[in-house]
Amino acid sequence: MNRIRVFLHHFSLLSSFFITGWWIVLSTKDPTLKRQRQVRHNNHLCKKLLKAFGIKLKVNHPERLAALKDSAYLMVSNHVSYTDIIVLASIEELVFITSVEMGNNPFLGSVTRLGGSLYTNRKQPVSLKKEIENFSRAIRQGFKVLLFPEATSTDGSTVREFKRSLFQIALDANCTILPVCIKYLTIDGQKIDDSNRDLVAWYGDMEFVPHFMKLLGRKIEAEITILESIVQPEEKTRAELCMAVYSQIHDCYHDSRKIV
Repeated sequence: MNRIRVFLHHFSLLSSFFITGWWIVLSTKDPTLKRQRQVRHNNHLCKKLLKAFGIKLKVNHPERLAALKDSAYLMVSNHVSYTDIIVLASIEELVFITSVEMGNNPFLGSVTRLGGSLYTNRKQPVSLKKEIENFSRAIRQGFKVLLFPEATSTDGSTVREFKRSLFQIALDANCTILPVCIKYLTIDGQKIDDSNRDLVAWYGDMEFVPHFMKLLGRKIEAEITILESIVQPEEKTRAELCMAVYSQIHDCYHDSRKIV
C-alpha cells in the first residue's frame, strides 16, 4: 500500500511537471525567458521530488554556492544516477547538459526538453564546436550550466576519468567553474556498498522503469560537497582545468575522513 501511495505521489508530481512544462513552452516565445522559467520550475519541482524519493540531503559548504548566487557559471559534478539531477536541481536553478541519446528517449527525452536541457552528441565530434558555442552562449545569457564530464552515469564505485573537451565552455564563456561532489551514503539505513549500490546507481544498459520501481518507497541519505571554485579559467588550458576539477571531485569522493 505504501508503494502504491508513493507511486501515485510521483505520478502527480510528474503530471504537474508536464502540464506546467508545456504551458511554459506554449506561452513563452522568447527562448531565453522560456529557459529561465523552465529551470525555475525544475528547482521548485525537484525540492518536492527529494521528499518523494525519500532523499535526505546534506549540503557541505553551502556558503560557496551562495557566493555565486548572482553569477553565471559552469558547475561540474560526478554522475551516478538520474537522481543526481533531482539532488542538484533542488539546490540551484541549473541548465543541464545531457546526451542526444537521452533526448531521443521517449520519456526522459520529453522530461529533458521541457526542463530546458542542452544536448551534446559525443558520438559525432564534428558537432562539438557548435555545441560548445551554444553552451557558452547560455552562460553568457546568465544561466548556471551543469556538466557531467564522465560522459555517462557510473556504478558509483569511483569517479571515472573526465572528458576534457567540454571544459572549453568555461574558456569561451570566461566564467567561474564550480566543482561539486555527490555521494549516496545509505539506503534504508544501510551503508551503500557493492551489495546494494545498484539500487541507487543507474548506468550502462539498465532500464529506467524497473530501476525506478525498485527505488520507490526507500530512504536515501545523500551528500553534496561544494568544492573550491576556479575563478580565472582563462589562465589554464582545458586539460589543466579538467585535471584540477577532477582531482578535487575524485579526492572528495574517496575521502570519508574530512569535508574539503
